[in-house]
Amino acid sequence: MKGAHCVIMAPAKKRNVSSSKTSQQSVKKAKTDLNGKVESILESRKHANDVFDILEVLESEKEKDVVSAVDACSKLFCTLLERKELFVGKLPEEEDALSGEYSAEQKYHMFMRHRYNSCVEILLEHLSHELHEVKESALCCLMKFAAGEGQHPLEDLDWSEHYSFPRELIQAVVDRLLSKTTDNSLLISRFQEFLEMDDVRFYVISSIRENVGKVMDKSKGAVVPVYQSNVFTLMSNISVPSQQSELTNFMVKQEAKHKDWKAAKLNEHKRVFERMWLGFLKHKLPSNMYKKVLVILHDSILPHMSKPTLMIDFLTAAYEVGGAISLLALNGLFVLIHQHNLDYPDFYKKLYNLLDPSIFHVKYRARFFHLANLFLSSSHLPVYLVAAFAKRLARLALTAPPTALLIVLPFIYNLIRRHPSCRVLLHKPSTEDEPLEDPYLMDEEDPAQCCALESSLWEIKTLQKHHHPDVAKAAMLINTPLPEKEDDISEVLEITTYELMERDLKQKQIKSIPLEFETATQLLKGGGGDVLAQHFCLD
Repeated sequence: MKGAHCVIMAPAKKRNVSSSKTSQQSVKKAKTDLNGKVESILESRKHANDVFDILEVLESEKEKDVVSAVDACSKLFCTLLERKELFVGKLPEEEDALSGEYSAEQKYHMFMRHRYNSCVEILLEHLSHELHEVKESALCCLMKFAAGEGQHPLEDLDWSEHYSFPRELIQAVVDRLLSKTTDNSLLISRFQEFLEMDDVRFYVISSIRENVGKVMDKSKGAVVPVYQSNVFTLMSNISVPSQQSELTNFMVKQEAKHKDWKAAKLNEHKRVFERMWLGFLKHKLPSNMYKKVLVILHDSILPHMSKPTLMIDFLTAAYEVGGAISLLALNGLFVLIHQHNLDYPDFYKKLYNLLDPSIFHVKYRARFFHLANLFLSSSHLPVYLVAAFAKRLARLALTAPPTALLIVLPFIYNLIRRHPSCRVLLHKPSTEDEPLEDPYLMDEEDPAQCCALESSLWEIKTLQKHHHPDVAKAAMLINTPLPEKEDDISEVLEITTYELMERDLKQKQIKSIPLEFETATQLLKGGGGDVLAQHFCLD
């Protein structure tokens, strides 16, 4: 059977090789034919109908043929744009173009303009092709056409008053990139190089805002995950320059009136950038996207907005999502409060309500305490507020794991160091008649109403009996006056249970303690009694 199998398979292998060679030869021949047709069209108008053959190959089902046809179309129509052999202005219907009122040259220009429009439509369709190579080549060709239209406009306008830019073509490309059904992140990353050009970026921003408005209004408040993911991917690739002098890279030059062009003004870039983000973020987002936006908010979005405080609605909505997203939203609000003078009185109330037992077990625990330490670093916070945070953390510490306690205890001590008025929580005089109930209200959401200052940090005293020696040692610090220098909690933020155990296991054993600085040498020799008397002061 093995021998028979080999005999059968060998010819099949040969056929595959020969068919592969034939395929390569046919592709090479097709490419040569297409290039020849382009050359003949450009050399003589009598070969104009050959353009139909090129467009036919452009719609082929064979990937390599399509890519070859895209290259041919790029060469053909970019040359025709440069030669100004495409009709300029409102294009008549093809039937009307055949009437006798137009000259032969005008008819040729109209004919080629119709073919150009057909080519653009096919290329836009190819942006949704299943093969990336086809999508990429179509995208690059369309952007070459955009550059060509910018230099040689196809609109019949008074260019001394208007600004030349292929807005409609850019809008069409953006509309296709922002697919509702296909993840276009790879194609969008390829498009990023074109966003380096200031005018392209300006009109892409405007196109995104317009597209988002149309699509999300139709969705009537529903989430459109794939579409919104594509929008975010494209938007997050857009970075606005920080200074006017950086606006130097343009696809289209506007000659004398370039300085008056909106695309050449930094303030206009910031304005459309801000409107784009606000227009996107006012709609409900997929839950995983809030985190993506919040992570880039401070570095990539807020610095380029003319009114960053307009982000408050989004940040408030993001806080309601819960978990790590709530924390990141508070971080955004904190930046707005401190850097942009936002008045947001509920900030610390929202932070206080994030403190629950789960905070010690989530993977963003280190980030939470890092940011909470930042939020509570001001020495101008009211005493009742700081006392509320210290008391709530102390109460939660009773059920926290050792790794969390090694963060929480120094955190509480730092709060007390910054606000000496809170020392009353450590040294609270009591009388025999005082009831044993703790007046602190754990379930109260408002830190101003939780009665923290009327209580004490008895929980830390309890932790002095903790089973882990490091925790018990840290809790013992309240028995003596706290040193003025704050504890650096960054060293323990990332510590894990495994690391804690390894640290304990690797502790060096205490060496034997010497009883005398001189080594006894005569102890077992004659006269040992004198030596003993000398060393131990015996009478």
